[in-house]
Amino acid sequence: MRLQEIYEKFDKIGCLTFATVDEDGYPETRIAHLRGYDEQGIYFMTMYTKPFYKQLKATGKLSICGLAAQSKVEELEDGSPVFDPGYFARLTGDVIEVSAEAIKVKAQQNKMFEFSVADHEKYPTMVNFCIMKFRGEIFNYDFEKVVMDHKVLRTRFAYNGFDVIEAGLSIGSGCISCGKCKRECSFDAIYQDERQYKIDGSRCDECGSCFLVCPANAITHKGC
Repeated sequence: MRLQEIYEKFDKIGCLTFATVDEDGYPETRIAHLRGYDEQGIYFMTMYTKPFYKQLKATGKLSICGLAAQSKVEELEDGSPVFDPGYFARLTGDVIEVSAEAIKVKAQQNKMFEFSVADHEKYPTMVNFCIMKFRGEIFNYDFEKVVMDHKVLRTRFAYNGFDVIEAGLSIGSGCISCGKCKRECSFDAIYQDERQYKIDGSRCDECGSCFLVCPANAITHKGC
């Protein structure tokens, strides 16, 4: 995915959850939003008087996520949840502080940064950060198959040197082609090639159902 596409997916959500780690090693979250992008990365702001700033400076790391869908979960009579089609986006990476002077220079060529300049003038403790190296995922879902012919479509991405960690479980060379995994998969993620069964990671929810039924122990999962 191009940087613009990644940014627009998050920007469409608007309010995002930003996660850091505090000085005691505990995760801490808050709601914020992004402020633009350029070739250096994706930008956001906070105030240097807040713990958020302190945590960003201490670790240089950040994770964000958000949901583009109806957040209320409806239930059927039997208690089963029903989710409207939508997507969530998540991103984890390294951040650096960017000076107000640098943002002013960017704003001269990119109107996207004008709001950041105005916000700093209004609130002088405002500080800009750039997520300059990261990896993440756009997870489209349609569990009732209303608009897609399968339940999920996962797109992994990375920027500026981070490696993409491919989605999905995997089937190794020990596969005996019995087909039990394919019959068990409710995500239509398993197919057979000339030699054995394989998993399409873009459709795999990593639920583990195939792992449990494989008689050859040929499926690798990502847990302990």
